[in-house]
Amino acid sequence: MTIEVPRWAAEAAHTLPRPLLFATVSGAHLYGFASLDSDLDLRAVHLLPPAEVVGLRTGPQTLQHTGVRDGVELDVVSHDLLKFAKLLNSRNGYALEQLLSPLVVVTTAVHAELTSLAPRLVTRHHAHHYLGFAGTQERLYAKTGQLKPALYTLRVLLTGIHLMRTGRLETDLGVLGTELAYVPDLIAAKREAEHGPLPAGAAERLATDVPRLRAELEAVRGTSALPDHADPAAVDALHDLVVRTRLG
Repeated sequence: MTIEVPRWAAEAAHTLPRPLLFATVSGAHLYGFASLDSDLDLRAVHLLPPAEVVGLRTGPQTLQHTGVRDGVELDVVSHDLLKFAKLLNSRNGYALEQLLSPLVVVTTAVHAELTSLAPRLVTRHHAHHYLGFAGTQERLYAKTGQLKPALYTLRVLLTGIHLMRTGRLETDLGVLGTELAYVPDLIAAKREAEHGPLPAGAAERLATDVPRLRAELEAVRGTSALPDHADPAAVDALHDLVVRTRLG
């Protein structure tokens, strides 16, 4: 069973009080294990007018809206284009995943340009993001024993390994976890309940696989064909896009 993105997602994104350049779905829907009671996480980029950037009274670099619609908890977060561009031009996997999410609810020509530049901004140092994120989720799993942080730990490690090996982003655990026979059972359990328990026998498998995958990500970071630095021409193009869009 696939949990669909609500039809009103774009309308919800547009409740933010600035024009949007794009909005996508993140969280469990993007990772392939949304449950019946999962939140809907929307991540967006908005555009401040020049007067709210260069004047004394500056506009909000980050906007957030939370609420409940049709029984679904909603979390919308948006960054101004400049702030997002700075995040993208770093080893920030969150920005990369938000931009390249296939679950698009709002798009523009600027979104398309950003997406086209993204592959040339990926470096081997993005592995640091995935190792750090995985460590946080692993500690949460150790503390709670819950299914959700266990799934996040696997997803993050596998995404990092795939990115280092191929230079391509994949966030769906159902696609990434095909070599782990118990992953479909974990996903099925998560879809039934957001904070449900681990299926029988999963804890023992995780105790073996998580350290192995972490070591694999650390190793592949050193052997990856990805560059140490973003393509300078892509960084220049990103700068030009921000300036053009702001002044346009």
